[in-house]
Amino acid sequence: MTWAFKRQIFYVAVLLLFISVFVFLIIYPKLNKAPTCSDNKQNGTETGIDCGGLCARACLAKVDDISVLWSRAFKVIPGRYNAVAYLVNHNENTAVKKLNYRFRFADANNVYIGKREGSTFVPPGGAFAVFEPGIDIGNSIPVYVSFEFTQTPLWLQVSPEKVNQLKVFISDIRLTDEKTNPRLSAVIKNNSLFTIPNVNIIVILYDSSGNALSTSRTYLSQLNPLEISDINFTWPEPLSGTVVAKEIIPMYDIFSVKLQ
Repeated sequence: MTWAFKRQIFYVAVLLLFISVFVFLIIYPKLNKAPTCSDNKQNGTETGIDCGGLCARACLAKVDDISVLWSRAFKVIPGRYNAVAYLVNHNENTAVKKLNYRFRFADANNVYIGKREGSTFVPPGGAFAVFEPGIDIGNSIPVYVSFEFTQTPLWLQVSPEKVNQLKVFISDIRLTDEKTNPRLSAVIKNNSLFTIPNVNIIVILYDSSGNALSTSRTYLSQLNPLEISDINFTWPEPLSGTVVAKEIIPMYDIFSVKLQ
């Protein structure tokens, strides 16, 4: 083997080595990508494909469906109604940012008379309500009301620390003039260090049998950390029965709540 031929072999070997290193540097990162929550694989801390663990999305197999306990329409004035659906999220640390829904209304003969569609967030863990105001169904009277979600929820995880620290309390509930011009007052307190924007507060009044008699809603643009605020609800007409229980539900999107 001549010296020139050996030199050619050396150059070829160096070239092949350079090409191998270059190809390795290109291919290796693609073969060894760090796990992400959007790579369509179950890896890292995930408990399903791109869900659970450190991912924002919760795994559908590990969440329970939302229960619809009841839905009703309540007369405000003749021809005008508020619709309410009372629901329970059985998942303590998962919530939904936006979920579309539909109310349907039928008269005493179960004849369809209208619908109302909208969207809501789903708070983590517990009872909540969907409130649709000012529904005009003309001369018809909505006797039967159905409620359904019209899409599959995208469940997102909420840290247990945030759920446990974020506390809103209601106190000093007082209902007056229920047979003339009903008015309910209460005090709401943000007992946390979080700023809570866009708080919808729904009240439901019950009779001695646990049936909902009426409902109303008020709104606060923001509850600052440790803030205490008065809230008031009114009705334009007397209530149809005797109120023995009152439930007030503060509704806010937990994903919009920020630590001060």
